[in-house]
Amino acid sequence: MNIERFIEARKALNLSQSELAEGICTQATLSRFENNGQIPTLKILLELCKRLNLSLGDLFPKVEIPNSAITEKMNQAEFFLITSEYQQAADLLTSITLPEAEEAQAVLRYYYLKGFLMFFQEESVMDVMFVFDQILLAEEPNPIFRLLAYTGIGMIYLREQQEEKAEFYFNKVLEQIYQYPIKDMEDTWRVLHIVFQSGVFYAHIQELELSNALLHYAVTICSDNHVTYYLARAAVQLAKNAMTRNEEKAVILELIYDARAYSKINRNQIALNELALLEAQVQKH
Repeated sequence: MNIERFIEARKALNLSQSELAEGICTQATLSRFENNGQIPTLKILLELCKRLNLSLGDLFPKVEIPNSAITEKMNQAEFFLITSEYQQAADLLTSITLPEAEEAQAVLRYYYLKGFLMFFQEESVMDVMFVFDQILLAEEPNPIFRLLAYTGIGMIYLREQQEEKAEFYFNKVLEQIYQYPIKDMEDTWRVLHIVFQSGVFYAHIQELELSNALLHYAVTICSDNHVTYYLARAAVQLAKNAMTRNEEKAVILELIYDARAYSKINRNQIALNELALLEAQVQKH
């Protein structure tokens, strides 16, 4: 408890200990609090604070400040990850050290962000795998972080062209992701990331029906939670899937136009460039 803050407030009002204590407690009780840190009853402390125009919260140590700063950095880094601004996310993450993030879930979140950023920046496969392993080896990993680690490892194996191993991990994700309860916006981002990457994987191995189901699920989550960024990415992949299945030109173009509208909302120039190429390819046939 910040007793110095209490003493400063008393002295600022030019009150002696006996004057402050009058009608509330004995001067000895107040002296033991100020000089020896012996906290009086809550009722007495509230009355003393009221006389000094302090709230009880003014005396509590502000232990939440460092973690709040870390959380804010992680929030921004996670948003940059979602919007594919990997360098900005990595720069934020390098300003966080694990000893500061002592809370278990903050550490798991750090590893999840670090693992995917390392993957997208094409760092050593073994190094990326090691980061995801930190999540899986945690004593009580949050289910969503475990699913994110499985997704990341599946993506690693896909990049290494080991499709069977990749499918093993994506199948583990599919066993659980539909039952995961979305509680807040961070959950929404993470579930969308998992569902979208799974949709991309199953498209890669030509399981297009399953891929489309996952991508439509991503669209539903976006609609229900008013999130637009993954709408564009899902629509782009749905258009690619439609092209692979040789669907009608009108169907493919409608998906491309939907994806373009979402991409414009999010100012996603990468997606817009990709869609221009897809449209040109469709129009040739």
